[in-house]
Amino acid sequence: MTAMVELRDVHKSFGSLHVLRGVDLDVRRGEVLVILGPSGSGKSTLLRTINHLEKVERGTVRVDGELLGYRRSGDRLYELPERDILRQRTKIGFVFQNFNLFAHLSVRQNITEAPRSAQRRPPAEVEALATRLLDRVGLADKAEAYPRTLSGGQQQRVAIARALALEPKVLLFDEPTSALDPELVGEVLAVVRDLAGGGTTMIVVTHEIGFAREVADTVAFMDGGRILEHGPPAQVLDRPAHERTRAFLSKVL
Repeated sequence: MTAMVELRDVHKSFGSLHVLRGVDLDVRRGEVLVILGPSGSGKSTLLRTINHLEKVERGTVRVDGELLGYRRSGDRLYELPERDILRQRTKIGFVFQNFNLFAHLSVRQNITEAPRSAQRRPPAEVEALATRLLDRVGLADKAEAYPRTLSGGQQQRVAIARALALEPKVLLFDEPTSALDPELVGEVLAVVRDLAGGGTTMIVVTHEIGFAREVADTVAFMDGGRILEHGPPAQVLDRPAHERTRAFLSKVL
């Protein structure tokens, strides 16, 4: 099966800090990949390279066969114009730790803004889409509310609906529950669980080991900018082959 997301020898540094050190990764169409690892291991940076929020210094990223952020001419890569990068990003939904909703827009407007401005879709179509998505994430009664009036869990569910509004080929989640009070984590994971059951291709960075065990098709463990282990949840979580994976799991399980 063709990979929906394909990374080859991806490197990224910030000054003298080498954050990604030759990452290779394939995510199949419809697969749910959960990435685990300690803070500073490169998980969030890896996600940000997939939609070109961070430029890679070496290697390539492809989504649905398309080279991200660059065009190839012979043996050289040339960065695409910003408008082409923005077009590519509409195929990649991104849900951040801290919601990143527009405070001055209503819930409905947060969801309809990108399909209208980036995809030029008809207003009536976009409004109907927003209604469907709000119902899907259990917030049909909050369409005209503003983010400041919502709980953290509700804001994150709006953020998920906003990402889905672009009808992306892949959804990226960067620790979607880390900014939430513990009692609100379940409502967000329930939405992600529903998406996983619906065949959405997803890459989820999280510390929720139980969620990874239940929902992931594959689990990757990162440390020091490398993927040290990658396989089915039962293998990586219950029978890890790498000593670093075993040490990490012993502290979080």
